[in-house]
Amino acid sequence: MPAVAWGVGAALLANTLYSVGFVLEKRALTALPEVSVRRPVRLLRHVVTSPLWLAGSVALASGFGAQLAVYRTLPIAAAQGIFVSGLVLLLLLSARLLGERTSGRERYAIGAILAALLMVVLSLRQGGDTIGGGAPAPLILTVCLPSLAAGLYLYAAAERRARHRHRMPTTGVEYGVAVGLLYGVSSLAIKGASGLLPDIPRLFASPYPYLLLCTGACGLVMSQAALQRCRASLIVPVCTTVTCLFTAVLGTLAFGESLPHEPARLALRVTGTALAVVVLLLMPKHDAAPSVEPTATPRELMPHEP
Repeated sequence: MPAVAWGVGAALLANTLYSVGFVLEKRALTALPEVSVRRPVRLLRHVVTSPLWLAGSVALASGFGAQLAVYRTLPIAAAQGIFVSGLVLLLLLSARLLGERTSGRERYAIGAILAALLMVVLSLRQGGDTIGGGAPAPLILTVCLPSLAAGLYLYAAAERRARHRHRMPTTGVEYGVAVGLLYGVSSLAIKGASGLLPDIPRLFASPYPYLLLCTGACGLVMSQAALQRCRASLIVPVCTTVTCLFTAVLGTLAFGESLPHEPARLALRVTGTALAVVVLLLMPKHDAAPSVEPTATPRELMPHEP
């Protein structure tokens, strides 16, 4: 169908823009002084002076625009299945442009996450999915506000642990989960806004623009600090996984889109969600500490006695 083809094309375009945007921002952040969420004004002052970072931000913003078209033409869960395919492009770009390498354990974990998300997508009823146009504002706020609070709390907890001097360097899993929750709320807000356009007065009477403003401001500061400290090839897949699962499961419920009634499809959805959560919990939380060559002791440096 033309509408479906348009939606798939818009989703693939959004994937490309997101991957390019994250990689450009990461590359720009490596050349900037250290940024921190505790100094958001200083963080913004540093990043807006980098042309490379601005180019990445334009790419990400364009990706959000393409996402509006996706949600008008595809069911939420189907859209998440296409969005997650962008992880492959991200890993290729991060290896090529950033020189990042993932460990064998992390590659297996990312593969398991992709399998989990595929299970969620396969739980859809092929050809029988409805596209929800709106959701009651109290329901959206009931879903989104606790998720926002949880994301902020998790990020703050990760920051406290990272400040411990003797703690091993973090891989960014905790940051990815926290930012993923914020972007999940943002994704639901984009979905809601897409159903109200082009009715601008009705749009601004809904909670969606204000959720987007909140998640955009917090997500900008939090994601930049996390990207500077951690590998994009790990933090972005984790963030994407949390966002996609959050949007596919809670968005389907909130917007009244079709749910699987057959036992096999219901099992796929439950198993896929559980697998993704377990993999996230088991992923390594720290990068390996750099090896230090053993040094000779003063006794060993002294000449041997006869």
